[in-house]
Amino acid sequence: MEHAQNASELRKEGDLPVPGGRRRGRGTALLIAGGAALGILAGTVTGYAVQYGRPPTPLPPLAQQKLDTPKALAPEAGTTRETINANRRHKTDGDLSKLLVETPGGAKAIGTGYESLDVFSVGFKEPDKALRGFAEEGVRRIAATAWSQGDRVLVEVRLIQFRDRAGADVYQQVQAELMPQEEYAGNPGVAIPGVPAELGHVWVDSKAQEKRGYHPLRGARAIARRGDIVMEIDYIDNRGQVAESEVIDLAKRQLERL
Repeated sequence: MEHAQNASELRKEGDLPVPGGRRRGRGTALLIAGGAALGILAGTVTGYAVQYGRPPTPLPPLAQQKLDTPKALAPEAGTTRETINANRRHKTDGDLSKLLVETPGGAKAIGTGYESLDVFSVGFKEPDKALRGFAEEGVRRIAATAWSQGDRVLVEVRLIQFRDRAGADVYQQVQAELMPQEEYAGNPGVAIPGVPAELGHVWVDSKAQEKRGYHPLRGARAIARRGDIVMEIDYIDNRGQVAESEVIDLAKRQLERL
């Protein structure tokens, strides 16, 4: 993906990490998540099997026998598959990259588009296992955008769409459970205003990463689920200062676009 290459160049210029580095160390959890997803699917299949074997239950008559529905129109020159299915389509069925939050004014756009599953998996400790796990969990597509602000801040936003809500739910829950650990943010984080705590959270690293000859590096992460999509935001500041309110505001703006 274009922005990954440009981000590597940015690292040389401003000592910023290559996007995806904060995902390292989650390969084992991914496999756990895959097992949990299989458990959910197995339970669903069993439920359908039981229901299928039961005799049908008569439904009560409708209170309103004649419902007013729009009259079907004949196809014309402007008719498309999308207009025919307008009432059944959701905006996330279209170009997912168009739902990504826009690069803020004054920032340098690095790139926006779709990220392949194998590229996304490289950010994990065991990419091969991560790739198989994501395939099993049913990742449908990943839209991503990235930008930089001077030589100090690098931001990545991803929309990870699964084939169903169960896969997205498992991934979001596992990631949220990992973040408070010392290896990651090291704190419980804060809920995103207007979003249930179990569906959206922001974490700012408790400790900055320090290395002789370099500025202190501090990261922040936002994870939230809406339907079959998991939003991930990685925010990195190489001066060791991250305003939690900025990450929360960015997360809110991205969720509003969904």
